[in-house]
Amino acid sequence: MKVLHIVAGAGQGGAETFCLDAVKALHDRGVEQVMIGRPHSHYLEALQARGIRHYPMSFSPWLKWFQKKKIDTLIQQEQPDLIHSWMNRGASFTPKQQDIPVLGWFGGYYDLKNYGACDFYMGVTRDIVRHIKEASGRPDRAYLGHTFGTLEPAPAVRKSDYGIPEDALMVLLLSRMHWKKGVDLLLDAARDLPEVYFLMAGDGPDLEKYKSMAVDLGVDDRAIFPGWCDNRAALLDIADLCVLPSRYEPFGTVIAEAWFAKTPLVATRADGARQYVTDQKDGLLVDIDDRDGLVAALKAGLYDRKLAAQIVKGGTKTYNALFSRDVVIDTILASYEDMIKRYQAGL
Repeated sequence: MKVLHIVAGAGQGGAETFCLDAVKALHDRGVEQVMIGRPHSHYLEALQARGIRHYPMSFSPWLKWFQKKKIDTLIQQEQPDLIHSWMNRGASFTPKQQDIPVLGWFGGYYDLKNYGACDFYMGVTRDIVRHIKEASGRPDRAYLGHTFGTLEPAPAVRKSDYGIPEDALMVLLLSRMHWKKGVDLLLDAARDLPEVYFLMAGDGPDLEKYKSMAVDLGVDDRAIFPGWCDNRAALLDIADLCVLPSRYEPFGTVIAEAWFAKTPLVATRADGARQYVTDQKDGLLVDIDDRDGLVAALKAGLYDRKLAAQIVKGGTKTYNALFSRDVVIDTILASYEDMIKRYQAGL
C-alpha cells in the first residue's frame, strides 16, 4: 500500500503532532508513504530519517490554483493507492481525483465545504463522525479513527530542570496558549493551591498574556512557562497530575497520553473528554469555566492517593482498549484498505 499525505498545518499543535506520529507508526508497519507539506524542520528530520519523500508546499491562498495544479502533478507522478488529506487546509488544496480515493481527516467539527475532493472521511471521535455523517449526507463514507496516546521515549528530566523543587507537587499542562484552552482559569485556580507548581508547556498567541497574568495573580513563582515541548513522555513522567482545562476541545490527545503515562488526569467537560472520560473512573471531570470545581478536582487528584490510583488504573484500561498505538494503527490500516477496496469496486 502506498499513501500520499497532504499536510498544510502549522508546525505545532495537537493535530499536527498526531499526523507526524501516525506517519511514523505507519512507516513501522511497512506502509510506503509520501508527503506534500510545509517544510517544518521536525517533520523534515523525521521523514528523512525514514526515507519518506517530502515535497515542500506553502499552501498560500493567493497561489491556490497554481499549487493545486502542482499537487495534482505530484499525485500523478507518485500514483498512490490512497491520498490522506489532513484537516481543513490540506483537504481544500487537494484536487479532485478520477482514479485514486481521497480521505479527508477531521480533528474537529470542520465545515465540509473544504472537503469537496474527498471520497471518504475520518473523524477522531464518535461525535465528530456523527457530525460528518449528518453534514455530508454520506454516512457510509465516515470512519472513526482515534488518535493514540502512545508516546515515544524521551530523555529523562527532573523537576529541578524547570526550577521546581524535587519534593514539590507539580501539575502539568500540555497545551497551546489560547483562550479556548482555559489557561487563564488554571492560573486563577493556582492561587488556591499555594504548595503546588504548574508547568505550562506550550506556545501560542496568548503566551505573553498568560505570563503577565501569572504575575498579576501572584503565582508567577510557581507557574513555569517553558514554551513548546516535544518531550511529552518525560514531562508526564515527572508530573503528579495532568490537567486539560479547555473551554473547547474536540478531543485532546493529551487525555490518551496521560492514560498511557499513568498520570492522574483532570479535564473539563469539553466535547472530547465528555465522550471518553468517566468521572472518578479514569479521570476527574469538572464543568467548563468552573473555577472552584477545578480547584477541588486538582486537590483530589493530588492529595487523595487512593482516588489517584483508581483513575490511573481506569485510564490504563481505557487506553489499552481504544487509544494504544497498535489499536489505532490497526484501525487506520483496516480503514485504508476498506476505502481502497470500495473505491475500486465503485461502492
